[in-house]
Amino acid sequence: MNGRHFLALLFLCFSASHVFSQTLVDRVVAVVDKEIITDSELQERVAFVAMQNRLDAAKPELKSQILESMVAEKLILAQALIDSIEVTDEQVSQALDQQLQNIVRQLGSTERVEQYYGKPINRIKREFRDEMRKQLLVQRVRQAREAALSVARREVEEFYATYKDSLPRVPEEFTLSHLFMVPKADSSVELKTRGKLQAILDSVRAGGSFEDFARRYSQDGSAPGGGDLGWVRRGDFVREFEEVVFSLKENEISGIVKTQYGYHVIQLAGRRGESVRARHILLRIEKGAASDSATVRELRSLRDRALQDESFAELAKKFSEDEETKPLGGDLGTLTTDQLTPDFSAAVKDMKEGQVSEPHRVTLGASYGFQIIWLRKRTPSHEMTLEQDFNRVEQLALYLKRNRENQEWVNELKRNIYWEIRL
Repeated sequence: MNGRHFLALLFLCFSASHVFSQTLVDRVVAVVDKEIITDSELQERVAFVAMQNRLDAAKPELKSQILESMVAEKLILAQALIDSIEVTDEQVSQALDQQLQNIVRQLGSTERVEQYYGKPINRIKREFRDEMRKQLLVQRVRQAREAALSVARREVEEFYATYKDSLPRVPEEFTLSHLFMVPKADSSVELKTRGKLQAILDSVRAGGSFEDFARRYSQDGSAPGGGDLGWVRRGDFVREFEEVVFSLKENEISGIVKTQYGYHVIQLAGRRGESVRARHILLRIEKGAASDSATVRELRSLRDRALQDESFAELAKKFSEDEETKPLGGDLGTLTTDQLTPDFSAAVKDMKEGQVSEPHRVTLGASYGFQIIWLRKRTPSHEMTLEQDFNRVEQLALYLKRNRENQEWVNELKRNIYWEIRL
């Protein structure tokens, strides 16, 4: 499980246990310094790990192992606080944004995330903020310790000699680049959406209830609560929304604001220093078949240019709308079969090295769009060898060395920091 998936696990576990703890008093199963681990947190972690690794969640040994790992995390957190390690609010916000993008990608859309948790994205971010800060502190301490760790070639060769018969096969690998584009809403649809929201705004300003109109018309997860987004700190909203909400006076209603989510009308319900409580009404800008067709036509044109020996990387830098890979010329790196999402797997499974795919629909973050893929290299599945896979073997050897040293470190922390398991 890589770091990103591990944080996704923490996010999912936190959210579920948070909801659970609202309905009954949680049993404390462990105490570490000033932190506690509750039974619901443990159960959620066990369920997720069991699902991801196809294990039996009912096995007591699995529960015990996971509780030990959670205690280790809390011990490292305690050491981070002793060492006065700090992370900034901006770093926490960035990590939360990235994690939310991963969750959105897993569930398919922002709307599905909001429906799954029964609350708007901003409230999810706010409720997980403290947990994310703790996880960043743990990462900082671990990274500081692990930065100096390395393995010599001799250690890699010894590791391979010891474990070569039990090393997994290297799965088939694909080195990929892509060019991603988001369909643009038809201007007439956008004008119609804006006109509808303007009519709503006029009715509110004429004396209508903002909350009532939000319940009736808003296309956001906050609609059942009258558009209430709760108390939110600066940095948790997208830029266009935040600039407006922090400029409003209490009870003032904004004009129409456009963000990546659609058109908003915002009301400032309260302010506490750098925190605000806002309500909003959101109308999303729907895209239709004509928008999709126009995007596919544009991508086909770009594909033709790539097939005529124009640089795919330069085309991606100029035209791709995936901001994460655009500066890299659309480079997605090398991925194994099990790392490919269904969108990618279906496109590349029958491709040959050097080919560029036809345009196809794909989900990316909060958006859907269309992409073309360039398969730069395809490496068949094979037994791991030092000659062909030295870097991979080196990483496994380093991973084992880190685990051993981290376990020794955790044992040392256990001798110096109070901890107790109450199961």
